[in-house]
Amino acid sequence: MVPVVYLDHSATTPLDPEVLQAMMPYLTDEFGNASSVYGLGQRARQAIDEARDQVAVFYG
Repeated sequence: MVPVVYLDHSATTPLDPEVLQAMMPYLTDEFGNASSVYGLGQRARQAIDEARDQVAVFYG
């Protein structure tokens, strides 16, 4: 079998396993609408806010 060489990373890229692991809770259980007032949505909003804070700290 010929190995695949993917050269179209400007269109999409393979998902890093570490990213997949970090995102799994939000793809399976915590998928609420972050603009909603119900509990699942508010937890999603909190997760987004925390992620933004982490990015801000990382980039200073």
